[in-house]
Amino acid sequence: MAKVISAAAAVESPEPGKMVLIKHTRVMKNANGNDVTVLDYEETKDVDMAISDAEATKARLEAELVDVEAELTDFIAIRDAE
Repeated sequence: MAKVISAAAAVESPEPGKMVLIKHTRVMKNANGNDVTVLDYEETKDVDMAISDAEATKARLEAELVDVEAELTDFIAIRDAE
């Protein structure tokens, strides 16, 4: 799923700060077989919260990558053993 991120228009809120608009999209095929981008949903959040969420996602993905690299090393060792 792709995301389109942009600065959000100023919104009246009790907490001052910059906001970001995140559009969650995906690519699908239309009836003619052409790729079209479809908007699943939009969310507006505080830029600091968006940064925190992105950093948490990055840390989770880096941890998953370490696990996948270890599996890959094991698979290669099994393939090359002989």
